[in-house]
Amino acid sequence: MGSLFCAAQKKKKKKPETEEPVMGGETEVGQGQDWDKAGPLLPQDKEIEAAIKIQAWWRGLLVRRTLLHAALRTWIIQCWWRGVMARGLAKRRRAMLLLYSREERAVVKLQARVRMWRIRRCFCRARAAACIIQAYWRWYTDRTRKSDSKHTPAEQLEIDIKILV
Repeated sequence: MGSLFCAAQKKKKKKPETEEPVMGGETEVGQGQDWDKAGPLLPQDKEIEAAIKIQAWWRGLLVRRTLLHAALRTWIIQCWWRGVMARGLAKRRRAMLLLYSREERAVVKLQARVRMWRIRRCFCRARAAACIIQAYWRWYTDRTRKSDSKHTPAEQLEIDIKILV
């Protein structure tokens, strides 16, 4: 691609400084005139300029395509990295949640055991007190029953009978 452009530049620089007849009898370059500011272009020069424009367009297209591919690859890498970071964050959150739930479960169990121990201690005290009260009550009722009874059974009487013959 570059060979046509280089050949065109070499041709332009090697133009003779003498006047040559061109189409229509006009001179292209006169003495003391600049080559770039010359009159009408030859059909050859138009083809070279068209080729140069096509080459510039093609190079621009290649550059834009390369930049687009680079941008897409960058975007893909960024999406992948964001996914990695999101998965890592989710993993850390899950680990923290599990740790928190274990700690909470341990605290709840400990609190339940302490409450159970306190209630059991209170229950044992109440049961011991009830046993004492029941023992005194039984003793009292038994004693009052014996003293309040009007008829005493024969088994309870201690009689000493002596029979003399």
